[in-house]
Amino acid sequence: MTDVLSREQRCALLAEAERDELVALADECLADGAAVRVLTGPEVGAVAAQVREPVLAERFLLGDVLACRAEVELAGQRGWSMRLGDDRAATLAAAVLDAEAEAARPRSARVEELCHAVARRRVEREAAEWAELAPTIVEFEELT
Repeated sequence: MTDVLSREQRCALLAEAERDELVALADECLADGAAVRVLTGPEVGAVAAQVREPVLAERFLLGDVLACRAEVELAGQRGWSMRLGDDRAATLAAAVLDAEAEAARPRSARVEELCHAVARRRVEREAAEWAELAPTIVEFEELT
């Protein structure tokens, strides 16, 4: 896949990636000895979850969810991450990967590949959910 991701899209996809793939790729990024500095965190806290009601499209606060955030500087470029849950290592690794991509360093293409793989898994998961729900859909006929 050759679509170039925005930083917002990349951070959202890294937030969904599996812990092991994040940590392994971050280790590869840091293997060349590039200077890395942790600017923030990783910090665990609660954030308000906002959702959109599907019929009227009105937004409302669902509640607070546990999240972890971190910010790093790698080779002079800042990287940021926020993930649901309290996995500090995965959050820190995602921040390193964001900085790697922002700095267009040697492993930035691998970061993009990981993001595209996460996006494909999301599409496959959603398709499987719809396939499971399809038999329960009720179709109404209009009487004239």
